[in-house]
Amino acid sequence: MKPVRVTTLLWMLLLVLGLGATWKGSPEEASFYYGTFPLGFSWGVGSSAYQTEGAWDQDGKGPSIWDVFTHSGKGKVLGNETADVACDGYYKVQEDIILLRELHVNHYRFSLSWPRLLPTGVRAEQVNKKGIQFYSDLIDALLSSNITPIVTLHHWDLPQLLQVKYGGWQNVSMANYFRDYANLCFEAFGDRVKHWITFSDPRAMAEKGYETGHHAPGLKLRGTGLYKAAHHIIKAHAQAWHSYNTTWRSKQQGLVGISLNCDWGEPVDISNPKDIEAAERYLQFCLGWFANPIYAGDYPQVMKDYIGRKSAEQGLEMSRLPVFSLQEKSYIKGTSDFLGLGHFTTRYIMERKNPSRQGPSYQNDRDLIELVDPNWPDLGSKWLYSVPWGFRRLLNFAQTQYGDPPIYVMENGASQKFHCTQLCDEWRIQYLKGYINEMLKAIKDGANIKGYTSWSLLDKFEWEKGYSDRYGFYYVEFNDRNKPRYPKASVQYYKKIIIANGFPNPREVESWYLKALETCSINNQRLAAEPLLSHMQMVTEIVVPTVCSLCVLITAVLLMLLLRRQS
Repeated sequence: MKPVRVTTLLWMLLLVLGLGATWKGSPEEASFYYGTFPLGFSWGVGSSAYQTEGAWDQDGKGPSIWDVFTHSGKGKVLGNETADVACDGYYKVQEDIILLRELHVNHYRFSLSWPRLLPTGVRAEQVNKKGIQFYSDLIDALLSSNITPIVTLHHWDLPQLLQVKYGGWQNVSMANYFRDYANLCFEAFGDRVKHWITFSDPRAMAEKGYETGHHAPGLKLRGTGLYKAAHHIIKAHAQAWHSYNTTWRSKQQGLVGISLNCDWGEPVDISNPKDIEAAERYLQFCLGWFANPIYAGDYPQVMKDYIGRKSAEQGLEMSRLPVFSLQEKSYIKGTSDFLGLGHFTTRYIMERKNPSRQGPSYQNDRDLIELVDPNWPDLGSKWLYSVPWGFRRLLNFAQTQYGDPPIYVMENGASQKFHCTQLCDEWRIQYLKGYINEMLKAIKDGANIKGYTSWSLLDKFEWEKGYSDRYGFYYVEFNDRNKPRYPKASVQYYKKIIIANGFPNPREVESWYLKALETCSINNQRLAAEPLLSHMQMVTEIVVPTVCSLCVLITAVLLMLLLRRQS
């Protein structure tokens, strides 16, 4: 369900109800803080295999659920786009590592393609040695550039054969297959990889894949499929963590965690207990859904209460939310060496009773409505508004809620405006400045934040949005078969933050902004010239050889005529 943009009519309604007075566009604590991050703080950028690699059927890779989803041709992806080529990252590893060095990052977060390593998804059936070699070479190249690899085991691209044979994450056996796959990765790469993420944003994977059908595998099992998928994902995560803990940790000395994405939920009326409870419920249904089992051993009580009650009202004998056994609770609790957090934006939350007769669904179960402030900067995507202060609140919430875990921010970034090909991305610079500064404030509050991953290195395939949303520091010209990369202004700005390890003083930070905008105008000229260069390249590659061939042919014909005349 999309958040409601507060129209004039709704704004008047809020005022009538006495809520408008508490609406906050910019809280007092949003004043900028100049200072630096702790020594050893890790700065990075991220990506995922399916969104960037391409080479979807090359070198022994098996099909993923996203390959099948995008190839269906049923309008499931904007423009019927696929990631068959994407950024061509599979063939451009060295080129992209140069970009990482240019950014001065300490780490690079990327994901492994399960079907590239195990074409059928099952280790016992087939291991693709070319896939192993590809990622091994990538890891070695990063380390030789002093860039720490942070590796995600699964970022949504499940092997298609596991979906066909077992129903994907609807089947509990998936946990065992994932454990076997994880062990292969620990064995092959664990001597060099010390930071592992089991799953990236499993909430979106479960909700969009098994509830709304907007993502692969495109199932609409409303009110049931997403809870079952999440249940099995949590078990799979725990199995992978325990495998590492018992078999690999003593010799590899690495860390295993999970990355959970969540927006901040702020009560519309901070004096209304029902709105406060609704905002808390929003966070528990989002972050707590996965974090609570891992840190406390079970689902949040509010999820069990609400889904249980709705299920009973819908005539079901059992809750649609699955139950962990006592043994499973004990097995799952404590299975994370750090908490990975993804965050992009904020919502205002109000309570709204949803009648159970509307039928089972995740949205119905929560009994709330999401709102956005019309004064928040709109970055172009319909869902993403720049609300930096919500980031600090989420970080502090996670810190206190889950017992002071080490936190790595694994995804945070802003998309580029639709159809915008300008490289002077001032809005991304402002977003970075605001969100990173709120993270610095959270550290000053006492949050144990170890690193920050900005999303993302490159423009890339954005799932059901195709190539319409651009999150990259580097612009990718997808219409050019060579997929050239061009730095946006935000490259210069983020690099300055990394080198300074924060925000030293107002004068210097302002100079970063001006310098970044100066350099992007030059790059814009390069980008504008690209169609001409491509045309010239086409002339060189096609027309010139053709003309040469014709010249040779004409010469041969003339020579034959000359020889005949002489004879």
